[in-house]
Amino acid sequence: MLSVEIYTSPLCGFCHAAKRLLTQKGVTFSEIDVLADPSRKSEMIQRANGGRTVPQIFIGETHVGGCDDLYALERAGKLDPLLAA
Repeated sequence: MLSVEIYTSPLCGFCHAAKRLLTQKGVTFSEIDVLADPSRKSEMIQRANGGRTVPQIFIGETHVGGCDDLYALERAGKLDPLLAA
């Protein structure tokens, strides 16, 4: 299974929703809290091609986007194949 990274903030409801979906799927992910470690925010923006809001989700080298994008992949049946790649 590919590594999953999610840039988050503890005050972000969308971050919690994205983490909940990944957890329900049994996915282990590494969480990068940009509020606790502000130096990682510039890294997130660069990796996310300018995306400044959290969450920013990466599955392997693939930038998924935010929470809505993650749920859209799930609804389209494309999340499981991406995770299994």
